[in-house]
Amino acid sequence: MESPRTGDSWPRHPDLDGKVALVTGGSRGIGATTCRALAANGVKVAVNGRDEAAIEAVVRSITEDGGHAVPAPGDVTEPDTAGRLRAVIERELGPVDILAPFAGGQGRPVPTAQLTPDVWNAAIASDLTSVYLTVSAFLPAMIERRSGTVVMMSSTAGRHPGGSNAAYAAAKAGVLMFARHLANEVGRHGVRVNCLAPSAVLNERMRQSMSDEQLTGLAGMFPLGRLGRPEDVAQAVLYLASDAASWVTGATLDLSGGRVIA
Repeated sequence: MESPRTGDSWPRHPDLDGKVALVTGGSRGIGATTCRALAANGVKVAVNGRDEAAIEAVVRSITEDGGHAVPAPGDVTEPDTAGRLRAVIERELGPVDILAPFAGGQGRPVPTAQLTPDVWNAAIASDLTSVYLTVSAFLPAMIERRSGTVVMMSSTAGRHPGGSNAAYAAAKAGVLMFARHLANEVGRHGVRVNCLAPSAVLNERMRQSMSDEQLTGLAGMFPLGRLGRPEDVAQAVLYLASDAASWVTGATLDLSGGRVIA
């Protein structure tokens, strides 16, 4: 479910004002809420996704709330898409300061014995290769400017075995290690790289497929007694993208209501 917050209700990080962000997978759910949170902090946001109508709806909601957003449609699993997006975004908004490669979501449960090569390859492409392709397009400019922050999206599935399929879990574990490796590599260039690992975040798909009783039961499995919300993740992005986290890099933040305690 998309965040109900308005532009006046997000935590404020004044240092974000005027920066430029790209959020892949920004047309729905966590990505859309993150776009709104950044825009409410004065960030100029490029909203990426494959559904142009959904992208336009996010852009419209941001601009109606006084923010600045532009559509950036494209399939980031395709090798040339991120480079094309970089050229468009730099022309319309300027160089990207905040990169949030969030596109993905191939986690539906499939027993490994029934996992076909097509399902495996689709999950790796959607949830890991897309992150690499996006980062590789924008990282050189960040290194050249000696400035920038990348916030990647892993998952509890990449931390501990659970209900998701093995391909998704492997992809999300790969994102986690990619973030750590990259942070170690580019920190000397002034670029910070961190990772988020959410657990069950309430969205429209869950609302449609699960009864209220099932949702209540699932929430009861978390020490904090509730499911995550998209704004829980978006607020973590604000922190990691801001100067409040200026000495934080290579970290993985578990957004799991206490279910994952490292």
